[in-house]
Amino acid sequence: MTTTREVFISSIVAAPRSALWEHISTPALLNREFSPFLKMTFPKSVETLTPQTVPLGQKLCRSWILLFGLLPVEYDDVTLVEIEPGVRFVERSSMLTQSFWEHIRTLEDADSGCRVTDRVRFVSRLSLAGPLQQALVKAIFAWRHKRLTSLFG
Repeated sequence: MTTTREVFISSIVAAPRSALWEHISTPALLNREFSPFLKMTFPKSVETLTPQTVPLGQKLCRSWILLFGLLPVEYDDVTLVEIEPGVRFVERSSMLTQSFWEHIRTLEDADSGCRVTDRVRFVSRLSLAGPLQQALVKAIFAWRHKRLTSLFG
């Protein structure tokens, strides 16, 4: 039986939406959210994630997820299916440990900055590992939101 798991997290960040969009659409800046625990690799040719630079619906790259920036622990076959600059992106990929991965990140204006919302749905390749993977994904995205609020706060 295939179980789809979901993680949802939303935070207000004290920054304008344009600054956050630049951050999340630039791989070098995006990795600041993962620091110091994780890092995602991207080809040097991928400087920004925009509809003009990303082939929507096609695998952009295999991004290795490195523990402490050194040890490969996961990969993500990054496939963006929607990019609405300044508003949201939708990634639907497969990973080493997930047969299905969907990450939707949205940005909305808020009174004191910008609301960043991440919704992640995934299907674990090993169903018994699903609860542990869900807890890990939740912890990673909680860390990312904490980093965002500290980077822009």
